[in-house]
Amino acid sequence: MSQTSPNTLQYRTDGPEDAPVLVLGPSLGTTWHMWDRQIPELTRQWRVVRFDLPGHGGAPAHPFASVAELGDRLLTTLDDLGVQRFGYAGCSFGGAVGLDLALRAPHRVASLALVATSPRFGSPDEFRQRGVVVRANGLEPMARTAPEQWFTPGFAAAQPAIVEWAVQMVRTTDPGCYISACEALAVFDVREALARIGIPALVLVGSEDQVTGPAEARTLVAGIAEARLAVVPGASHLAPVEQPAAVTDLLTGHFAGTAHDTQSTPAAPPMPPVSAPVVPRAEIAPAEIPPGTADDSRPDPYERGLKLRREVLGDAHVDRALGDDFDEDFQSLVTRYAWGEIWSREALDRRTRSAVTLTALIAGGHLDALADHTRAALRNGLTPTELREIVLQTGVYCGLPAADSALRVVRRVIREDTTP
Repeated sequence: MSQTSPNTLQYRTDGPEDAPVLVLGPSLGTTWHMWDRQIPELTRQWRVVRFDLPGHGGAPAHPFASVAELGDRLLTTLDDLGVQRFGYAGCSFGGAVGLDLALRAPHRVASLALVATSPRFGSPDEFRQRGVVVRANGLEPMARTAPEQWFTPGFAAAQPAIVEWAVQMVRTTDPGCYISACEALAVFDVREALARIGIPALVLVGSEDQVTGPAEARTLVAGIAEARLAVVPGASHLAPVEQPAAVTDLLTGHFAGTAHDTQSTPAAPPMPPVSAPVVPRAEIAPAEIPPGTADDSRPDPYERGLKLRREVLGDAHVDRALGDDFDEDFQSLVTRYAWGEIWSREALDRRTRSAVTLTALIAGGHLDALADHTRAALRNGLTPTELREIVLQTGVYCGLPAADSALRVVRRVIREDTTP
C-alpha cells in the first residue's frame, strides 16, 4: 500500500512489473477490494494498478472539487510509478474518472471499460441532497441502503458476509470525502462530449442495475464511436462482485486486443493555431466606449447567475420560479443581478453568503424565502447546529419574535431535508 500526498492517490499494484498496465477505479463508497475477484486472472497478462478514492479504505482524507481534479491526482500517481500509457476500467464513480481521462488525456488511455457508468449520474439535486443527509447524519444512512443498491435481492440473501463487507466499507469512509464526491458527481455531465472519445470502449452493465442501468449504458454506446455494449445477467450495480467470472471474461477479452498499445506513448496533440490575434481589453482606448453606453465586451451575467442559482437552490426550485411568463422579467432581474453579479463574487464563499442571506431574511420576516435559503444553506455546507446558532444570534439583533418565527421554519426544513 502506498502513502500519498494531497496530489496523489492511495494505490496498490499486482502482477508482473514489465507487463502492460491496467488501472482499475472503484465506485463511490467502496475500496479497491471490489476488484479482488478479477485480480488472479487479470495479473496473468497485466500489471494491475488499483486506487482508492480519498477517504476510502483508510486513504488520507483529502477532499476534491471535481472528477477532473481526481483524474489529475490519478495521472500524477501514475507518473510517479513511471506509467505513461495504460488501459483503464472503472465502476460507477471510477467510470466517470475514465470518461474524464479519455476526454482530457486521450494520449494516455489505450482502451477503456466503463462498468455501471453514466455520462451524467442522476440529477444535481439528488447528489447535493445526499451530501446534506450525510452532513447531518453521517454515513450510516448510506451504509444501510448500500446492499439494496449494489446487489440483487437473491445475491444479498445468499451472501450475508459480502453484504456486511459492503456496509462496513461505507461506514469507514470519511464523510467529508464522501460529500465532496457527491458534489463532484452533481456537476459531472459529459453527454455532449462523448463523440470526442476516440478509443475502444467496453460499456458493461448489470441487467438488474437500478442505479446506472442499461438505459444509461446505451447512451454511452450511442455517443462513443468505438463502444460496444455488454449486459451481465443477474447482476446489479457492483457487477464485478456479484458476477465476477462474467465480468473478468469480458474485461480480459476487451483489453487483450489493446495490450500492445500501452507499451508506447504517442505525443499529445499540439495546440491548434490561434485563428485571430487577441486584443487585450486594456489596449482599447476609453474613447471607444462613449459615456453612458453599455460596454458590450462585458459578458452577460445571466448564464453565470442561472448556473449558480441552480447549484444553490436546486433545479426544481428554479424551474418553478422560471415557469411563469407573468414574472419573466423579474426572474431575469433576480438571476442576472442577485446571482450573476452578487452571489458569484469570490470575496465570500457560499457558506458565508448563506449565513448573511439567512440573517437578512430573518430580519425582514421573509419566511417563504427563508425556507428556500435554509435548504440552500444545507447544500452549501452549513450544518443543522450552525443554522440553529445563526437563528439564536438573530434573536439578539433582530428581535425575539422574528427569531422565534424563523426557528419554526428552519427546524421544519432541517427535519424534511436531513431525514434519510
